[in-house]
Amino acid sequence: MKSLSKANAVLSHASNLLHGDRQSDYGSPAVNFGRLSERFTQHLGAEVKPWQAALLLAELKLARLANGYHADSVVDAIAYLALVEELRDDA
Repeated sequence: MKSLSKANAVLSHASNLLHGDRQSDYGSPAVNFGRLSERFTQHLGAEVKPWQAALLLAELKLARLANGYHADSVVDAIAYLALVEELRDDA
């Protein structure tokens, strides 16, 4: 079976983003995405939960890929999708 070295590298990079300096730079995901979801809720006039805010940022990264492949957009989308799972109330 062929090794998934590229996939493993992308997953590792995304994991490093989640566990690296970003938390010290931006605060915990629960607090940061709580603030972001409040801002989205104010702008949209409909409740946006923290996990949905993370999903919207993943969608942004995926939309950017329509302009061409950028590895950082793939890595960021994976990290945001992992945060969706982390932030869900029913997880």
